Amino acid sequence: MTRVLLVAGPVLVLDQITKAVALGRLTPGVPIDLVDGVLALTLVMNPGLAFGLLAGLPAAWRWLVAALSMVALIVLARVALRVLPQGGWPARLAIGLIFGGATGNLIDRARFGAVVDFVDVHWRGYHWPAFNVADSAITVGVLLLALRLMGKHPAPAPG
Repeated sequence: MTRVLLVAGPVLVLDQITKAVALGRLTPGVPIDLVDGVLALTLVMNPGLAFGLLAGLPAAWRWLVAALSMVALIVLARVALRVLPQGGWPARLAIGLIFGGATGNLIDRARFGAVVDFVDVHWRGYHWPAFNVADSAITVGVLLLALRLMGKHPAPAPG
């Protein structure tokens, strides 16, 4: 578990530092182009789940988003207990990335009632939902876990 925390800790710190910079330097909804027509920094406060899912819920129902986030962390802890003993460093890396990112976004929900997003990827008028370091870590961690699970082939049944 120590190795998981050695990954989760830096993810959490980097996530919170980048969000603090975004909050201090960006104006909500005003993009700053980094790569013209492709990448911008745009401060967005996301009250929903990943990629804006459930963002349209009334404020009185925001507890549901926080509850779903807590359920996700509990599920992650159960997955970690099953995967880590035989998973090696890829599993520790994946769980650490997911745990660090999920904790970063949960801190935002507790502090602001929404997650601080600021990376804006777009192409010809289409905008991917804004995201942050935590979202990126969660996505990479989930992909690593999925690849690990897909790489495990059950032994053929005798017979």
